[in-house]
Amino acid sequence: MMGPAHSLSGAAAWLGVGAGAAAAGYPMPWPVLVCGALICAGAALAPDLDHKSATISRAFGPLSRILCEVVDALSHAVYKATKMRGDSNRNGGHRTLTHTWLWAVLVGGGMSLLAMKGGRWAVLGILFVHMVLAIEGLLWRAARVSSDVLVWLLGAAAAWILGGILDQPGNGASWLFTEPGQQYLWLGLPVVLGALVHDIGDALTVSGCPVLWPIPIGRKRWYPVGPPQAIRFKAGSWVELKVLMPVFMLLGGIGGLGALGYI
Repeated sequence: MMGPAHSLSGAAAWLGVGAGAAAAGYPMPWPVLVCGALICAGAALAPDLDHKSATISRAFGPLSRILCEVVDALSHAVYKATKMRGDSNRNGGHRTLTHTWLWAVLVGGGMSLLAMKGGRWAVLGILFVHMVLAIEGLLWRAARVSSDVLVWLLGAAAAWILGGILDQPGNGASWLFTEPGQQYLWLGLPVVLGALVHDIGDALTVSGCPVLWPIPIGRKRWYPVGPPQAIRFKAGSWVELKVLMPVFMLLGGIGGLGALGYI
């Protein structure tokens, strides 16, 4: 899928989690719901860090472009080192390492640890990166015609404001994890969810997605998981734009109302 659909599906997924958490007796304070949805929307772009033409490669200027090249090379090296007989030869690392459940869990776990141990500036850094990505994904038309600096300033302002709100007592710093020293441990959850939602979205396309790596399936370790070929679609096709994106918006709205206790 393309960036806007990935981000929209990420936001909708977190709002759905919010509804489920409320039903289970762990309602999210509204700042957690909002921040989580934006983080998840941004994190849903992050697996494409292995693609030099992806939205994330342009989001932070030369820094993200260099990082994309490094991740692409790393992903390709891991693919070559772990592929089985049934896996094809590849020239790059796109849709390999960063499109797996293991990558999602490791990155999300790292974000949780950083947020919990790194203090306020670590939390603000995580928020800033994901706010910028959320702007690039959800407001992609405006972001494309705006300067990078303007997007960064908007992301920084959003991170500063939301970080200050979360720090207030009862606003969610200790949501779900309430033991001393566990503040912001939840922050990795929308990161994991965003990456997994990205992988599921890519699995619906023609190429599929090796989300189950390193679990071998048949003669392949990088098996492209997906539905039957007859119901897959091409990235950017009318199915994605005219069907899936409106569905994501509807589900996100329902999830948000459920999370806030209106339905």
